[in-house]
Amino acid sequence: MTEQAAPPIPARRGHDTGRGAATFARRGGKAVVSLLSVAVLALTWYGWQYIGDPNTGLTTTNVFADTEAHAKPLDGAIDILLVGQDSRTDAQGNPLPREVLDMLHAGVSDGELNTDTMMLVHIPQNGKHAIAVSFPRDSWVELTGGFGKHKLNSAFVYAYTDTYRTLQRQGMTDLKEADAQAKVAGRKNLIATLEKFIGKPGMIDRYAEVNLASFYEITKSIGGVEVCLNGPAKEAKSGVDLPGGRQTIEGVQALAFVRQRYGLPNYDLDRIARQQAFLSGLARKVISTDVLTSPVKIADLVAAVKKSVVVSQGWDLTEFAEQMRGLTGGNIEFHTIPTLGNANIGGADVLRVDPAQVAAEVARLTSDGDTPAAPTSTELAGAKAVTVELFDGSGVPSLAGQTHTMLQGKGFTLAADQRLSTRNTTVLRYHPADDAALALVKQALSAGVQAEPDRDIPAGHVRVLLGKDLRNSAAAPGGAPTSTAAKPPTVPATPAAPPITAGDVPCVN
Repeated sequence: MTEQAAPPIPARRGHDTGRGAATFARRGGKAVVSLLSVAVLALTWYGWQYIGDPNTGLTTTNVFADTEAHAKPLDGAIDILLVGQDSRTDAQGNPLPREVLDMLHAGVSDGELNTDTMMLVHIPQNGKHAIAVSFPRDSWVELTGGFGKHKLNSAFVYAYTDTYRTLQRQGMTDLKEADAQAKVAGRKNLIATLEKFIGKPGMIDRYAEVNLASFYEITKSIGGVEVCLNGPAKEAKSGVDLPGGRQTIEGVQALAFVRQRYGLPNYDLDRIARQQAFLSGLARKVISTDVLTSPVKIADLVAAVKKSVVVSQGWDLTEFAEQMRGLTGGNIEFHTIPTLGNANIGGADVLRVDPAQVAAEVARLTSDGDTPAAPTSTELAGAKAVTVELFDGSGVPSLAGQTHTMLQGKGFTLAADQRLSTRNTTVLRYHPADDAALALVKQALSAGVQAEPDRDIPAGHVRVLLGKDLRNSAAAPGGAPTSTAAKPPTVPATPAAPPITAGDVPCVN
């Protein structure tokens, strides 16, 4: 079945500050957990035994240039990009009834083209375990397609909007066809952006996408999912209203559980932990005897999945099911990429990330023991030969320490820190003949930091005068100083919690 959809509402294309896509992300905190990892597994592992070929009736999308090349990955492992959207239609493009949207607290229809849940699932050739890596939606990254730096969840919407408007200018009047082609362009750009971000072009073999449609039916069809909350949760935007402790949730409250962003201590990172905890419970329930021995539950689940899931062409789900036979709940492990804290860039609230650190962690998690684990060091080549003199004039007591630690981690030699009177602008001072040292420090801090040549600075030294404008970027690699004040980062540099597995019921915020 090829994909069709209702006429879209094109998103506004943002500028190089990231405001355009960020506008959508700030409204309502709307996101849906990617049910795909278990929804597809439910459809493939056992469903075909009761209802026939799972490849029949699925909505597919042609996101890979060479479908045959992606049919069987050359390395035998399968790498799936799972995406969750807030679309107000089902997989076939049929609008959801207003009463259904109201019941699910879906809110107004803006921002539904943002891919607010992105998860890379790596399954080695033996199919005995799976590693799922979550990518926060607000990660500040370089988008492919020439769109510049923006939030990761805007990679889809920028390419979608660009293609949709181009097709209209070219005279295409079939809005459904324009929407279908624009969605393919959006998906391709998201895949390319993630592959560039993790430093592994061509890694992703499969693509699967889910939206709000049928979430209610999916969770109810299996009798709910067991989760655990550290404390009671009640928040108006998502509609969540749950007590603390272990409990079974389904339908409206299941969707609210995974969609809540506001009121959580760590905001989107806590929501990701909830999504992972819910997925682990869903996986555990799907492969339980309660579901597997019930043809009625499996049939209901598969019917709901087919209404809401879009998968890449060339994906033989029956073959995939056979490969996954040895997988058990305890062998599904969930991780989140390392992050560096919050920032405000161009008016957008974003999450700072170091692409080198992220690439190293993804390589480590997906190595399968066949190659040495990638080092977690983020040292810059040549940094050891550069001495950084840090002068703190930012007015933020913790910023100098954060910057010192970050630069040390990059391999620089640090002189003793010194204090300055509070200043507005961050400036790098360097010897006029030492452009190489300057370039390394700018790479570690930000390409936008001002630099001034100074013959009094010894060769091989760079003096960093921290100002107020670096408060928001907190010396993040690839960040950008802004003049907008914001609270200091509260997110740890690396995930503090152990990975969530589908073998237990983890308690989350």
